[in-house]
Amino acid sequence: MTTRGVLYVHAAPRALCPHVEWAVAGVLGVRVSLDWIRQPAAPGTWRAEFSWQGEPGTASKLASALRGWHLLRFEVTAEPSAGAEGERYSATPELGIFHAVIGMHGDILVPEDRLRAAMQRAGSGEADLQTELSRLLGKPWDDELEPFRYAGEGAPVRWLHQVV
Repeated sequence: MTTRGVLYVHAAPRALCPHVEWAVAGVLGVRVSLDWIRQPAAPGTWRAEFSWQGEPGTASKLASALRGWHLLRFEVTAEPSAGAEGERYSATPELGIFHAVIGMHGDILVPEDRLRAAMQRAGSGEADLQTELSRLLGKPWDDELEPFRYAGEGAPVRWLHQVV
């Protein structure tokens, strides 16, 4: 069983670009050469997109291989497949990594125990429920990555494989 997905490197310092390629190649087991273009949202950084295909769990392995690298902003997605939900990982230097399970229609699926924990923190006055739910949906990561997602002129186009 295989799935496919996309690695979006939103911003990486030039010196880190070959290391990103080596890390991705190590996970996929094939040579990887990304098409790097300048990232206008952060002068001095580069961006790339890479479509991949692999076993379910590959998105998790890619995110693990790239997490914790200072100044690297990235997202990894995996499409839902016959035996597995989709996934999305988002990472920024300030926020760390966010993981979401994605249903077949593109919705974020929040596990019951995470909802209960958010309600408990809000009920005890530890946190605001709206803020907790916002974090469960990845809004802080989306807010931080949005300026980097728009690549400007010369950005590659990604064709959808399946439209639901």
